[in-house]
Amino acid sequence: MPGMSIPFTPDVVEAIKRHMNDDHADDALLIVKALGGQPEAVAARTSDVDAEAIEFVATVDGRDVAVRVPWGATLTERAQVRREVVRLYREACAALGVPARGEH
Repeated sequence: MPGMSIPFTPDVVEAIKRHMNDDHADDALLIVKALGGQPEAVAARTSDVDAEAIEFVATVDGRDVAVRVPWGATLTERAQVRREVVRLYREACAALGVPARGEH
């Protein structure tokens, strides 16, 4: 939308992707399997983040598949990303019957 400040500048997106891929690759895989419609995925990496969704590249049957998982609402600031990722992770754990880690 014109005139809106964009919280997700390229450097912010890179930082979020790096953090997700370095520290939360297992969480990404759970989200892709449970919420991204790819239950057969064996790996996932975060490929993009915007105000509407988080995107992953999942490995399914030896090939890369793009997966887009929408946030619960349009995000307006970077700080909301972590909250939404945690929510998606918990939803994914619940859907898969996997115990979620406690918050630290």
